Amino acid sequence: MWTQGYIAVDWGTTNRRAWRVTGGTVEDEFADDLGFTSVPAGGFPAAVATIRERLGDLPLLMAGMVGARGGWVPAPYLPCPLDLDTLARSLVEVPGERAFVVPGASFVDGLRGDVIRGEETQFFGAVHAGLCPPDALVCHPGTHNKWALMEGGRLTRFRTVMTGEMFSILRQQSLLKAWLDHEASPGEVFAEGVARGMEGRALTADLFTVRARVLLGSLAEEEVSSFVSGLLIGADIRTGLKGMPGEGEVTVMGRGALTRLFSAALTQVGRPNHEVDGEAAFLAGAQAIVERLS
Repeated sequence: MWTQGYIAVDWGTTNRRAWRVTGGTVEDEFADDLGFTSVPAGGFPAAVATIRERLGDLPLLMAGMVGARGGWVPAPYLPCPLDLDTLARSLVEVPGERAFVVPGASFVDGLRGDVIRGEETQFFGAVHAGLCPPDALVCHPGTHNKWALMEGGRLTRFRTVMTGEMFSILRQQSLLKAWLDHEASPGEVFAEGVARGMEGRALTADLFTVRARVLLGSLAEEEVSSFVSGLLIGADIRTGLKGMPGEGEVTVMGRGALTRLFSAALTQVGRPNHEVDGEAAFLAGAQAIVERLS
């Protein structure tokens, strides 16, 4: 089935991206904002059909929210520790569609439960392609940032922090929204926010002081996005590193606009790191799974 090529799909919460792959080489691709939350009830068959219309009538390997509750088909959460072979053996086939959905992963630690969908493919792909070592702490910024520990090439534990979604809510609905349309960038104001977030004080109180500082003239309106981003990312790092190795390089994986902010913040707090392109990691993960199916 896979020898003539396939379509790899990374279907996230807010967007989706698809690639036509032949012989391990990407021949065509597209991306749009038809994420999981934008697909109406019962709308996945039509949404999937548009992928084949654009990229060809090929087998589909799909990861992410397409397998979530309310997605196209339910795919299980496989418990950690999890390895690539187990993930590949556990694909969920959509009957009659030549389509397969990659399961998610779960981690339970006492009363704390956590789940991921889509990022697991990137984690295993990065290790498979040598983009990060088999023993690595991975930071994956996004709508829901993931901190994941890879040990011997296996995913052993992870923690999710809703930093991206929080920033989106603040931008759309909060009293700060008028000042959050500027692009955040590393620099003095961002670093100030990171330092404040790392202190572990009440985030909700610190967010209100942003408005007060603008009104009182100690923070410029065009600096708000960078400060708030730094504040949230600092709090994210402080939370994400709990229970993880206290030293060693962090692999920051995802889209460049986000990884550069997290990389700057990690460097600021003294943690060595390197950035990995999330697209390259996903494609490597999809190829690694297909190789195990062929």
